[in-house]
Amino acid sequence: MKDTLIKLNMLTKRLVILLIIYQFLRVLFFFFNKHHFQEITFSGFLTIMQGGLRFDLTGLLYLNLLYIILFLLPFNFTNTTWYSKLLWGLFMLTNGIGIAFNLMDIFYFDYVLKRSTVEVFMFAGESNIGSLFMQFIKDFWVGFIIFFILIYLLHKWYYFVEKPIQKTTFSLKNFTFKTAILLLALYFSVVGIRGGFTRTTRPISINNAGAYVEKPLEMALVLNTPFTIIRTLKKQVFKPVHYFSNEELNSVFTPVKHYHFEQPMQKKNVMILIIESFAKEYTGLLNKDIKNYKGYTPFLDSLMLQSHTFVNAYANGRKSIDAMPSVLASIPSLIQPYVLSPYSTNKINGLGTLLKQKSYKTAFFHGAPNGSMGFDAVANLTGFDEYYGMTEYGKQENDGSPWGIPDDKFLQYTAKVLDTFQQPFATALFTLSSHHPFKLPKGFESKFKGGPLPIHKVIQYMDYSLKHFFETASKMPWYKNTIFVITADHCSQNYLPEYNTSIGRYAVPIIIFDPSDKKSVQLDSTLTQQIDIMPRLLQKLQYSGDFISFGNDPTQNKSPFVVNYTGNTWMILQDDYMLRFRNNKPLNMYNYKKDRSLKTSILHKEPQQAQKMTRNLKAFIQQYKNRLINNNLTVKN
Repeated sequence: MKDTLIKLNMLTKRLVILLIIYQFLRVLFFFFNKHHFQEITFSGFLTIMQGGLRFDLTGLLYLNLLYIILFLLPFNFTNTTWYSKLLWGLFMLTNGIGIAFNLMDIFYFDYVLKRSTVEVFMFAGESNIGSLFMQFIKDFWVGFIIFFILIYLLHKWYYFVEKPIQKTTFSLKNFTFKTAILLLALYFSVVGIRGGFTRTTRPISINNAGAYVEKPLEMALVLNTPFTIIRTLKKQVFKPVHYFSNEELNSVFTPVKHYHFEQPMQKKNVMILIIESFAKEYTGLLNKDIKNYKGYTPFLDSLMLQSHTFVNAYANGRKSIDAMPSVLASIPSLIQPYVLSPYSTNKINGLGTLLKQKSYKTAFFHGAPNGSMGFDAVANLTGFDEYYGMTEYGKQENDGSPWGIPDDKFLQYTAKVLDTFQQPFATALFTLSSHHPFKLPKGFESKFKGGPLPIHKVIQYMDYSLKHFFETASKMPWYKNTIFVITADHCSQNYLPEYNTSIGRYAVPIIIFDPSDKKSVQLDSTLTQQIDIMPRLLQKLQYSGDFISFGNDPTQNKSPFVVNYTGNTWMILQDDYMLRFRNNKPLNMYNYKKDRSLKTSILHKEPQQAQKMTRNLKAFIQQYKNRLINNNLTVKN
């Protein structure tokens, strides 16, 4: 029995050192990303650390459950040398992976503003994963040094607490005692994984981190990456929502659109350019209120003055896979990426699908290796029949770009391909050169000066590439009969404090450029979002038909709003206000026009506004969840 108690002591000490390492990584997470957490007080940080212990224990128990079982097995062979080495290997492997994922997010959080989930494994399928990994080592070498130091210390501690176990002869009493200890350890492990002792305690989830923070973004500090990955391994299934009766629901918000025009449809070509990591912050024209700020997009600034430019526009997510269904099918990726959800096989009416019914040719362009990020599947899902990637481009030489063909070359290739298409056509193109690691192609290393952030120089290169593309396209016969839409997939790095807020981090340009339509040119302050692009385009084309769109044409909407979801919290913008909503109730509300840094909640000072926004958001949530559950994303004609 003594040997079992010695084992329990060793096991406890090994788990304790892991808890200490995870808390240390949490402190590193804070200091490497402190510009995102400037309002956290010392007492608030202590609360976060306290809450973090709960999630760390759960994450570590997930990772070490097999080790715990094998370590406490009530058999004599567990004291042999070969078995001890096997246990050491299992312990170092599983916990090395956990430490690596935590370190990865310390550096990656700045780009996505959330802990990684199961979506991170999408990168494993990239054909150029080797070159990307080497680039990550180069950029984040500090993280690799910290990793090897922590692994070395963990190894030393593992053997420091090791105690010799004397072999004993088999006895029923001893075997029963060891078995009881194993079962007891399993019981407490399950309790730790669930997050509580009581029968009514639900397994602890990502949402529980909200109890330890003031703002949703701060939940990333409470959580740890192994926990967020493991808890999202099982795809989330929505539960039906019943805030309103069906009749009342449709009177508040309905995604069903009925477009009818007496005039024939304008068979103009459509080209949507989705720019990687292109925040509103990077433009000069849209930031004239910031003194001495010129931005990094001189060409796009000039193009915006010839376009219908929405200056108060927002992305509906923080990742590329969020943007695709939002822009191309007016389906936002809320709570989880739509294309990775259990509902991704639902029948939908993407922009390509609707325009094909009007005899449009459809195609999608992306300069990465074919299949990268699953874009080909999403393009097909939204009705874009043909796909042009690195395979069709035909050249593997990519001038040093880790993701694929540099933007200037691929955009020129796209223009030439479009010149072979029969009109009308509907196309979408997703750029890639402004993706991390923000590396300029060969020949451009000294051409762009950039700014204080690494992304600024590749944004300048992207702007140059677009200028070159439009110069080429303007000489082609299809150009004047084409509506161009330019937007971003999501935001990336922030420098200006005005954009380092839960609203500013979603601010992107939405530009609609029609060379043949000078009447629509304006800087439009109407509130709009990515999911509004499809209905706006169909309105402009005078498309007649019924379809599902969670967005609205902002030029026709009397009460526009923007919906987002971050940190297990819903966010709605309407009028001059932003309201956060979680656990079926509003958390806070701000006048984001007057209170740009969102410091003072006015939830209880303006109850009518809060009630109006809560009502609209609940209707949106009910329509969104229930239609996904019921596979009701198309109109039955």
